[in-house]
Amino acid sequence: MLLAIGLLAACSGRDADQYQGYVEGEFVYVASSQAGRLQNLAVARGDSVARGAPLFALEATLEQAAQQQATQQLHAAEAQYADLQTGKRPPEIAVVRAQLAQAEAADRNAAEQLRRDQAQFDIHAVSQAQLDNSRAQADASRARVDELRNQLSVAALPGRAQQLAALAAQADAARDALAQADWRLSEKSIKAGQAGLVYETMYRVGEWVAAGNPVVRLLPPANIKIRFFVPETVVGSLRTGQAVTLHCDACAHDVAATVRYVSNQAEFTPPVIYSNDARDKLVFMVEAWPAAADAATLHPGQPVAVSLK
Repeated sequence: MLLAIGLLAACSGRDADQYQGYVEGEFVYVASSQAGRLQNLAVARGDSVARGAPLFALEATLEQAAQQQATQQLHAAEAQYADLQTGKRPPEIAVVRAQLAQAEAADRNAAEQLRRDQAQFDIHAVSQAQLDNSRAQADASRARVDELRNQLSVAALPGRAQQLAALAAQADAARDALAQADWRLSEKSIKAGQAGLVYETMYRVGEWVAAGNPVVRLLPPANIKIRFFVPETVVGSLRTGQAVTLHCDACAHDVAATVRYVSNQAEFTPPVIYSNDARDKLVFMVEAWPAAADAATLHPGQPVAVSLK
């Protein structure tokens, strides 16, 4: 009889060290920042997905058109900037050279005509008006030669610094617009940010999805935790980082977990009036996290018994 009483006492001590709890999951609600009609749902409830796996895609006709427009505007701005840096093309420079050669020939002819008219004027063979006309033609021809020589020099120069700066700014603005268009388009095809279980899908293909509304509810193994409750007499001995052991009916073996949070606020197990006699009714919530490999075997809502170490 004494042996039986001792065994019962031992069993009662082990039961007293076990605390009831349940499995809880911190779900990841996957949504897009853009609105659109759901075009493709790549997963179903209960699927396990790897990081980077496609989850869903929204209709992206407008975003694709905006991306193409931004790409073309960037190419145009870059082409204008490059063109302004190189000066005129060789054929354009050749045209100016030909015009300069014509102007130089006309200048020589005008200078010779002025020399002859000056000689004729000296012997009173031509009028003053004809000499003035020849001198004006010579001056105009010389000015035309100077103009074309300057044009030839300018044709080899790049654009002015202010023009280059303006076109460079336009190219940067077009590049930023393309980056925005790329981002908006990428927001129409959403991939899993981490591996996990597809716990639920909220929309069907063809339905309109507002911006920010979650389409897939994902449960990564690392987001599975245990919540259990300990009495006031035990909470003081708990600390974060402390190891505990989980037991559940469906578990093949006990699961190790680590305490990460101990509540500093008490609550009553039943609704009773607070008094010194009711202090044994106070409990504190504790959260413990199992390893990701073990967490995959647990399910939210599943009851567990927690043993302290």
